[in-house]
This record gives sequence, structure tokens and C-alpha cells, in this order.
Amino acid sequence: MNRTHLPGILAMAAIVVASNILVQHLLGSWLTWGALTYPLAFLVTDLMNRIYGPAAARRVVLSGFVVGIACSLIGSQISGEFGPLVTLRIAIASGTGFLFAQLTDIAIFHRLRHGAWWRAPLASTLVGSVLDTTLFFSIAFSATLNWIEPGNLPTWAQESVPVLGAGPHAPLWVSLAIADWMVKLGLALLALIPFRAIVRRANPALVDIH
Repeated sequence: MNRTHLPGILAMAAIVVASNILVQHLLGSWLTWGALTYPLAFLVTDLMNRIYGPAAARRVVLSGFVVGIACSLIGSQISGEFGPLVTLRIAIASGTGFLFAQLTDIAIFHRLRHGAWWRAPLASTLVGSVLDTTLFFSIAFSATLNWIEPGNLPTWAQESVPVLGAGPHAPLWVSLAIADWMVKLGLALLALIPFRAIVRRANPALVDIH
């Protein structure tokens, strides 16, 4: 393992572990505290991509994926109020969303890396966030995929409610997904500040002045 990649690997592992813990705690009606930490994974991936290249970014993503699997295995053995903290369906949704979203982020970032400094991290994070949110919430909660784990149906997430408490009726998980993506959108914009600062500190030549 390249030691220069170790900070990225440790940061990604910390984000994955923290998000798996914080997702158990509600933040208002539509979010969990994990929604505030998980999007930082895109920042870590983009920093590694900008500073060390796509191969290093993929290595960091893979380490996060492995840590995520470990967290899911541990969570599946811990019982909460409604059963295991992590069900098979949640584990599949989480791993699939994370891996596909992060790899897509890396590919888009690499394609746009020679443009203005903000374009690659912003575009890649936005597309990756849409993919992550769509995959996770649809796999984890959609009624059309109840066959994945028929013995443990997330019926609570499939109840019809007004979208975000005010819109047309839709399954509850749709509101959860929209709220989650809105947080990702906001953090994607805010993350441009530390992204530019860290890249400038690591290698000023990598930051486009335009």
C-alpha cells in the first residue's frame, strides 16, 4: 500500500464507520445524522482523484467498501427495537449505492479534470449523489423489490404519505430519498471550499486559477 494514500483510506474508513453509527439516530422527520457525514465520502474520493489520480481514488473507495461490509456484518448481529440494526436488504442497498456512486464519481471527475477547478468535483459529486440516493433508497425500501428479503419487509417505509409532509402522496421512502439528496446537494456545494483549500496546500499547480 502506498503510504501517501493512507490518509485518504483512513478518512474514508472513518466516514463509513461514523455514518453507519449515526444513521441509527433521527434528525427531524426525514433525515438521520448519518446524512450529514456520508456525503463527505465524495470529498475524500475527489481529493484523492485530484491529487493522486483515479487509481488511488479507486483504492480508497474499495477500502471504504470493505469497511462498509464489515459494518454491515457487525450491525446484522446487533438487535434494535425493530430487529437487526442492519438487514440483508439494507446491506445490499448500502454497498451497491456506495460502490456504483463512488466509481461513477471517479470516472466523471477524471473526464472533467482538465477544466475549471470546481467543475470536476461538483459535477462528479452531483451525479454520484443522485446515483447513490436512487440505488440505496429504491433497493432498501421499494415495494417492487420486496422479494429480496420477504421475511423482513420495510412496510413502514412503504406507507403512503404527503411528500415531505406537503406534496402529493407517495411512499414514505420517497420523502426520505428527496431529503437525503437535498442534503447531499448542499454539502456538494460547501465541499468546494475545503476541496480547493486542501488541493492548493497539497499542490498549488493542480488548482486552476480561473
